[in-house]
Amino acid sequence: MKARTQARAAARLAAVQALYQTDMEATPLARLLDEFHQHRLGMEIDDETFAEAETAFFDDVVKGTLARRDEIDTLLSGKLAEGWKIERLDKTMLQILRAGAYELLARADVPTGSVISEYLDVAHAFFDEREAKFVNGVLDAVAKVVRS
Repeated sequence: MKARTQARAAARLAAVQALYQTDMEATPLARLLDEFHQHRLGMEIDDETFAEAETAFFDDVVKGTLARRDEIDTLLSGKLAEGWKIERLDKTMLQILRAGAYELLARADVPTGSVISEYLDVAHAFFDEREAKFVNGVLDAVAKVVRS
């Protein structure tokens, strides 16, 4: 994997973790970003070395997802199965979908296939194949709306 691709993959995984943290603890954005910059990105935690992340990309995904959360949630809600509400989604799953939807909306520099593939990889870090297929389906549906 090329260094930039690996750095972006690490940034996406960290962004999902940061979004989850802010959703659970309501950590102020500046403190959250600083904590990840200082203590998580490219650090070793419990004998596990985290890949060096592209910090600017991480910041953009976190800030952008939070800034456009209502728009993103409306978009995601429209792509869930009949009777499903966004509030029913697993909290980690929701952050994966939000971050992926943000990239599809705001990061035209990243190809659609790359966004979906990368968030599938993030989903595999937390979930089994069934949930990963769910991420694929929802993000594909979002892409058809925002990238057509």
